[in-house]
Amino acid sequence: MTQRIDYASAAPEGYKAFGNVYGYLLKTDLPAELVDLVYLRISLINGCAFCIDMHSRDLLRLGVSVEKLVLVPVWHDAGNVFSQRERVALAWAESVTNVAETGVSDADYAAVAAVFSEKELADLTYAISLMNAFNRLGVAFRSKPAAAVTA
Repeated sequence: MTQRIDYASAAPEGYKAFGNVYGYLLKTDLPAELVDLVYLRISLINGCAFCIDMHSRDLLRLGVSVEKLVLVPVWHDAGNVFSQRERVALAWAESVTNVAETGVSDADYAAVAAVFSEKELADLTYAISLMNAFNRLGVAFRSKPAAAVTA
């Protein structure tokens, strides 16, 4: 895989704007583990190696077990490995990420709105949107995952 341009260096103000959203999300009441699980699931859907590597490492640093980490792609079949809030957040992340296919149905919205407050839901959806944007940058410009740089 050949890396293309370094988009952060090529357009630092754009990168800073995304960073500001990321910084905002760190200050919300959403638990870091939940957000990183969502980030990882979105990155798996979008095939962003850089983000898969980064968020897997972040989750391990947060103390998430390897057993839980490897079940993220099949969270819906993992029973109680994931909490109810995590399962609902992951389902919402999949629906929003696959918007062209799902249309983000009323049923999907009702499920997430029943578990998250309006602010939490807005923040969760900002996080989903941000990660989808970062995934598109990572895939488009072939950002190298840390594992590939150190290998």
